[in-house]
Amino acid sequence: QVQLVESGGGLVQAGNSLRLSCAASERAFSSYVMGWFRQAPGKEREFVTAITRSGGGTKYADSVAGRFTIFRDFVKNMVYLQMNSLKPEDTAVYYCAARRGLIGATSVHDYDYWGQGTQVTVSS
Repeated sequence: QVQLVESGGGLVQAGNSLRLSCAASERAFSSYVMGWFRQAPGKEREFVTAITRSGGGTKYADSVAGRFTIFRDFVKNMVYLQMNSLKPEDTAVYYCAARRGLIGATSVHDYDYWGQGTQVTVSS
């Protein structure tokens, strides 16, 4: 069982930056592909980004590529999402997730463990 706890959400103005953190309880942290998803009001949860077990590979949704960066810290069992040049359409609850499979999966059904989410609100 993997427990994930997100933090770092908040209210920011458009154009500014925010960094989200995800703390993982599992000692075998390196066994999981880690991802971030988001869900805006009235919309389905969507893939944002993921990082391989080694941390050497990443995948991004087109809507965030070039603005967001995912990285992981194996010493602290943490995954981070650095969000730059934020836009109002980035407003959502952001979820950290983990899966044992490959990085290519982008469906919510492909991920095994989820955090509780953290709210990000971007004002115009």
